[in-house]
Amino acid sequence: MSSENPVSDDVLRDEVREWLAKNWTTERAETLRGNQMIWSASAEMKDWLGEVVEARWAVPRWPTEWFGRDLKDAQAKIIFREFAKVRAPGAGQDRSSMWGNTLLARGTEALKAELIGPILKSDVNMCLLYSEPGAGSDLAGIRTRADRDGDHFVVNGQKVWTSGAATADYGMLIARTDWDVPKHAGISFFFCPMKQPGIEVRPLRQITDESHFNEVFITDAIVPADNLLGDANTGWRVLQTALAYERSILGDAARGARSGAKEAHNEEVLISLAREAGVLADPALRQDIAQAIAYKRLNALNNARVKADMKQGTTSSAMSLGKLAMSRVLHEEGRVRTAILGAQSLLEGSDYPRAEDANFLTLNAYFTSIGGGTDQIQRNIIGERVLGLPKEPEVDTGIPFRDVRTS
Repeated sequence: MSSENPVSDDVLRDEVREWLAKNWTTERAETLRGNQMIWSASAEMKDWLGEVVEARWAVPRWPTEWFGRDLKDAQAKIIFREFAKVRAPGAGQDRSSMWGNTLLARGTEALKAELIGPILKSDVNMCLLYSEPGAGSDLAGIRTRADRDGDHFVVNGQKVWTSGAATADYGMLIARTDWDVPKHAGISFFFCPMKQPGIEVRPLRQITDESHFNEVFITDAIVPADNLLGDANTGWRVLQTALAYERSILGDAARGARSGAKEAHNEEVLISLAREAGVLADPALRQDIAQAIAYKRLNALNNARVKADMKQGTTSSAMSLGKLAMSRVLHEEGRVRTAILGAQSLLEGSDYPRAEDANFLTLNAYFTSIGGGTDQIQRNIIGERVLGLPKEPEVDTGIPFRDVRTS
């Protein structure tokens, strides 16, 4: 199926419904929902995703040679809606997979042939090797270096706040390859193999008592030259593509409750919680609940608008609006949950799931405020690139990076 042989909306809708009815059985749905994992997929999930990819439902907007159907956005949404109706995962990766979309837009033909299929099927685990101890909000200040040596690069440096590094097969790595040009101009972007002796992963304990983040120490690690995305020293442009997809994901959704409650981010959960606590009649709380729901719906509409205007492989500064808004949504929802529960919010543990959820979601909201670019960075991007306000002063612009002063 391609744009040269268009299919009607009704035929497409019938096709996806028939396929789901045949393959997404009740037994399968229950099995997959009971085996959800955070940084790696279960064997059952991999089997399911493999079928979705081979049926060309995973990335319908992509070209046919890369598991797609060459569909326009409107018809791709038909597929996504049908999957959503039965709560089947796997569709919509042509908007949600930062790894796949970045690789499709910027990778070599050989690297795409090797990894796009496994990425879409979750046979390959990925992580982000961006932030460093001295380069978090200012990613262009990275000092991890990649030196060319024949058909490969030798990488040395340190990364931090790397989610999923312990299970990753590859990391999307930015490293400095030219020290004699200004900082944005000397960066390259790689798919770095993680399972090698030169990479050490150390977990970091979080405020939620989890360890999803890691420090990554890189010592003489080898990255094939074929794993370079884009040309050497053009990695900043590749990074902007990857960041746009990351901010899109963070702007769309967030992690659910630790208790596993199905309604963790359902709009009605605040109403149900207030009703159970006997405070739904409180006019101030009703206003807070309505405001929290309004924030969420407005953010969903804004994200849909921005995504509809984006073409594959491009970037949009407006994605920062959704990412910043989701941060506000999560903090506000945590505050309202706590206000509804009152003194009960001081409780913790599996015996008190409502309090456990309120506390976990409140603490975890800071992940969205920091990860993928802090709220302050998003405000800068919105101010400068969306609203057209003057840029902040940059004293190191135009200076060779090796001459930039560091504290």
